[in-house]
Amino acid sequence: MSDSLFSDASKRLEKALKYVSLSEDVTESLKHPKSSLSVSIPVRMDNGSLKVFQGYRVRYDDTRGPAKGGVRYHPNVSLDEVQSLAFWMTFKCAVLNLPFGGGKGGITVEPKALSKFELERLTRGYIDAIADFIGPNVDIPAPDVYTNAMIMGWMMDQYSIIRRQITPAVVTGKPLTMGGSVGRESATATGAFYVIESMLPKFEKVPTTTTVAIQGFGNAGGILAELLYKAGYKVVAVSDSQGGIYSKQGLDIPHIRQHKASGNGIKSVYCKSSVCNLEDHELLTNEELLALDVDVLIPSALENQIYEGNVNNVKAKFIFEAANGPTTSAADQVLEDKGIYVFPDILVNAGGVTVSYFEWVQNRSGLYWTLDEVNQRLKQKMVEETQQIWSISQEFGISMRTAAYVHALNRLGEARTAKGTRDYYINGRKS
Repeated sequence: MSDSLFSDASKRLEKALKYVSLSEDVTESLKHPKSSLSVSIPVRMDNGSLKVFQGYRVRYDDTRGPAKGGVRYHPNVSLDEVQSLAFWMTFKCAVLNLPFGGGKGGITVEPKALSKFELERLTRGYIDAIADFIGPNVDIPAPDVYTNAMIMGWMMDQYSIIRRQITPAVVTGKPLTMGGSVGRESATATGAFYVIESMLPKFEKVPTTTTVAIQGFGNAGGILAELLYKAGYKVVAVSDSQGGIYSKQGLDIPHIRQHKASGNGIKSVYCKSSVCNLEDHELLTNEELLALDVDVLIPSALENQIYEGNVNNVKAKFIFEAANGPTTSAADQVLEDKGIYVFPDILVNAGGVTVSYFEWVQNRSGLYWTLDEVNQRLKQKMVEETQQIWSISQEFGISMRTAAYVHALNRLGEARTAKGTRDYYINGRKS
């Protein structure tokens, strides 16, 4: 493997393999994606010009069921990134004991530079290009960075046009009017909240005396910040891509979310409103937020935010990864040596794919659940798997990240064993 995001992600697998008993065949197959697709998407822009965008979809593993994973629209999307995200999804689904494998997709684009009509044409063009690669029993896309319910609705509609039948289960995270599930939009944050609430009491931490800093204020970080605020935690710092704010006394998270929703960056909240005169506050960068002396740090932005160059500045006692891959493998060891507890992405942010599974089940059965039913089922799954991973961590004296991979590997190994021996062919002959 090359020195890449995927190579770094794979190092976690190597570490966990020491604590499981798997055949060499299973181990080798888990180091490689099952299939990868790269497509060109021509889009007619509003000014009449033609622009071609690059799109990807990767199915990493389908041992436990059809692949499942989001689609992100971002300028930095690459095959390496999508492959890494599909790798993480494989283990995330196994950690939560969902009947899915891991998949992921993306388009290399700055979505904010596109009009709504250009975005729709791009989305429908993407589905045209990958329609034979996805399906309710094959690979099920979902929202990710800079994609949302509206975009998922376009995807579902385009796939249905191609197949000449209404197929709601082909994607999750859709609008409610198109078969979406209540609770899906907030699922990643809600699931992370359940993990935090189940783990901090083990360290005798109570909300009112626990300080929190959150990097990333999108769908996951923003909703999680408000959940923690309402539960009594002191959220002292939040940031988005433009920068952040800090207040030792704690921030008014509902006010910040309202301001952010109005189209402003959170950096301007306190310097352009009357709150300026009422609270002691500071502006800070994302790097400065990661170095704050707080109890809980929650990276909920993009990959590789905590790395060798800044890991020694991290002072938080607990890190809950609401983003995918926010910590590099090299930084992992430093954090462990410093006694900082890291609760990994494949557990903490798995609420999104869990409620996506609930949506898929509801689409296929035609029976839809209430918000209370969705959240009750989500809480049960998140808490049960968190406790099992904590037990593995204590039993082997290993980090929560390695314990989560061990937990997932055991389930993947069991699934491969249950399928029995597969024959492999080379040049038409059985090997």
